[in-house]
This record gives sequence, C-alpha cells and structure tokens, in this order.
Amino acid sequence: MAAVNVRELARNTSKVIGDVARRKRPTIITRGGRPVAAVVPIDADALEDWILANSPAFVEGMRKAEEEFRRGETIGMNELFSRLERKDRRRATPRRQPKRAAKTSRR
Repeated sequence: MAAVNVRELARNTSKVIGDVARRKRPTIITRGGRPVAAVVPIDADALEDWILANSPAFVEGMRKAEEEFRRGETIGMNELFSRLERKDRRRATPRRQPKRAAKTSRR
C-alpha cells in the first residue's frame, strides 16, 4: 500500500488521487511518519453502500438492530409483511352497520 506525507499530498494532490483511482488501491497519508488519513478509491456504483458502511450512526443503528433481533425484540421482514397482509385482509372485509333506533318525537 502506498503512503505519502501531508506535504507531498498538498503539492501533488491530483497525481496522488490519479494513482489511487488507477491502481484501485488506497494510499495512506502520514504526518510526522504516523498515519492520519487514507485516500481510497470509490466505485461510483457502490458509492451509497460505502457512505452508509462508513457512517458511524448507520453502523451503530445496524448493530443495535441486530442485537434486538437476536433477543427477539423485533421481527423479520417476511413476518412483518405477513402481518400487514393479514391486517389489510381484515380491513377489506365489509363491516355491518348497526341498525339505528327509530326516532321518537318528544313533546
């Protein structure tokens, strides 16, 4: 894996990015000899997946959802769809209207 320091990145940004895109491999950015960042190639078709996978809020949400599922606190998608279909069928069944009482006049 290639590595460049911050100064080299500042002077040759376009070249570094071009190298990453061409090789399809990341380049580590260093400051004082220590890694501080990475320039990674992005496949345009997989950009949304990459953004989500690298979003701390998304990753934490997925972790919590998986734990809840394992504990039985949630249901799977197939079960959800089955429940929704049953609910829709119940709603589609016409309900009988109650008979109204005859009006009486008051005097």
